[in-house]
Amino acid sequence: MSTSKRKKLKFHLFLLFLFIFILAVDRFSKYYILKKLSPYQSIPIIKNIFHLSLVYNTGVAFGMFKGGNFIFIIISFLLILYIIKQLKDVRTQRNLKIAFVLIISGAIGNLIDRVFLGYVVDFLDLRIWPVFNFADTSISLGIILIIYSLLIKKDARDYFKPSSPR
Repeated sequence: MSTSKRKKLKFHLFLLFLFIFILAVDRFSKYYILKKLSPYQSIPIIKNIFHLSLVYNTGVAFGMFKGGNFIFIIISFLLILYIIKQLKDVRTQRNLKIAFVLIISGAIGNLIDRVFLGYVVDFLDLRIWPVFNFADTSISLGIILIIYSLLIKKDARDYFKPSSPR
């Protein structure tokens, strides 16, 4: 196997590991919190700074658009399909592939909640920010990485330009 194929395989295994790790942390943490806390119960870890607080979120980020679970399931599913297409695109740069894996793993974690529970389980409470979970964190990190790529990396900006007709 050539060196470039070996590097490509290692990178794809890294992406798979990252996906599985994030999804596992998200699923396990939500399972644990659901077993240990009652709805809206809060346990201080660092008093007035960081608490574990069980919240059921039927909206999207920051609890906006509550009650739109069905439409969010459809949007999440379409987003996941789009990201899978982007991951298969050989033009997609490495840093963007990492960003897409962060976003897709978080989106799937929250989609599982929406489909099976009818809401997303949130529990990380910084007191100055709406309650969130590890899937939300993964999605946010992916978005930050895309923004970084667009602002700093020229190759990412080129990726998002419309391709010329052939």
